[in-house]
Amino acid sequence: MTPTPNRGSDKLLLGIILGVLAFWLFAQTPLNIAPAMAADLGVSTSVMNIAVSITALFSGIFIVVIGGLADRVGRVKILMWGFVFSLAGSLLVGLTPAGALAMLMLMLGRICQGLSGAFIMPASLALIKTYWDGAGRQRAVSLWSMGSWGGSGFAALFGGLVAQHLGWRWIFFASAAVAMSGMLLVRGTPESKGVPAQGYRFDITGVLTFMITMVALQVLATQGSGLGWTSPVALSLAATALVVGVAFFRAEIRARNPFVNFGLFRNLTYTGATISNFLLNGAAGMLLVSMMLVQLGGGLSAQDAGMLTLGYGIAIVAFIRVGEKLLQRFGARKPMIWGSLIVALSIALLMPTTLFIGQYTKIAVVAYALFGLGLAFYATPSTDAALSNLPDDQAGSGAGIYKMASSLGASFGVAISAAMFTALSADSSSTRWLEGVVTFAGRQDNIAVRQAAMVALAFNLLMVAAAILSITLTIPKGRKPEAR
Repeated sequence: MTPTPNRGSDKLLLGIILGVLAFWLFAQTPLNIAPAMAADLGVSTSVMNIAVSITALFSGIFIVVIGGLADRVGRVKILMWGFVFSLAGSLLVGLTPAGALAMLMLMLGRICQGLSGAFIMPASLALIKTYWDGAGRQRAVSLWSMGSWGGSGFAALFGGLVAQHLGWRWIFFASAAVAMSGMLLVRGTPESKGVPAQGYRFDITGVLTFMITMVALQVLATQGSGLGWTSPVALSLAATALVVGVAFFRAEIRARNPFVNFGLFRNLTYTGATISNFLLNGAAGMLLVSMMLVQLGGGLSAQDAGMLTLGYGIAIVAFIRVGEKLLQRFGARKPMIWGSLIVALSIALLMPTTLFIGQYTKIAVVAYALFGLGLAFYATPSTDAALSNLPDDQAGSGAGIYKMASSLGASFGVAISAAMFTALSADSSSTRWLEGVVTFAGRQDNIAVRQAAMVALAFNLLMVAAAILSITLTIPKGRKPEAR
């Protein structure tokens, strides 16, 4: 039987936030320290790019089915398993040796970290919906968002500092300690279930077809330029994604207990929050591109590059509760649009890669702070709009779909941005037309890197424009009473 609301404690909330931090703060640091990790382990850039994005991919693939499972077997139980995966993944990555075993252990560790997010995020959001209500829930969502959005905001800075002074392995040893602490704080929490497990049949067809589709798309996005977009392998991957994707959709609309319940998308507010969440998280690719730009094109160290993002994390933590107040005053639509517009401005500020590195870094500091401010305005209104429009018995499944949008958006945004940047910087002929449009100041030996970054950042700007369009079309104006 589902417990009544308003039984959540700050101890439980702290444990949940530590679990979220283990994923968003610690597991996301390779976005900045990937070059140092690759050099230390002796793996190629393409392998490291996969290791960076595979965590979000596995989180996105499994987060929905785990969210649905949490509704049936228990949300606390699933949350505890998430801590176990986080602990195992962190230790595997931290202990990865250079040499023959590097690729195997690194990938296994990053996959486990992805699975930890798949277990922790939907279960924790379902618990927040169950144990908190009204203003208390909005406060809990804000603090949860500080762990997710704020964690990702400080990931580049934190990773750079630790890698510079202690070595990158200590990031993952610390992650293991954080996961253990969260587990101890959550231990003893009363169980919460949404629907009885009797008669439930695991949707193995849905999971397998979804996994094949996502993996095919991910490999195509990350390796397509190297394979050749019209090569037999690339075309086979595209055909596999299309055919199996159609099979996935057909299987889900017929399944008794579908992996993805498309019926939830009949609620336009939930749909808009989820789609915009996917697209706005896709803009995380701008972090990877800009970090690689200032390191490869400007000669900055990982620590110096990470320091540029300080305002990003500070702005999220400082203003995320402002987003909560904006939600209470204006409803979800306006702060979601305002936040997305600020994110678009931040990316536009990073696009003038024609500048001297000194000028560019000054603008980047402002851009990252605006990026954090925009996400802070967006985070709580979007999450609350999604949660408040979910049926109580499908809180875990619905929260899983919403967070799947975050993980897959980040995974594909990073993968596509990295692939564009890597391919274009390696072949300057594809962006030579830019030289006739803009003049690149300063060094001329890094023109290809700067041109590639400009194009990749433009792709991220288009993602945000699409997010704003989805909000405008689906989120109702004004305040709307939450669904019961």
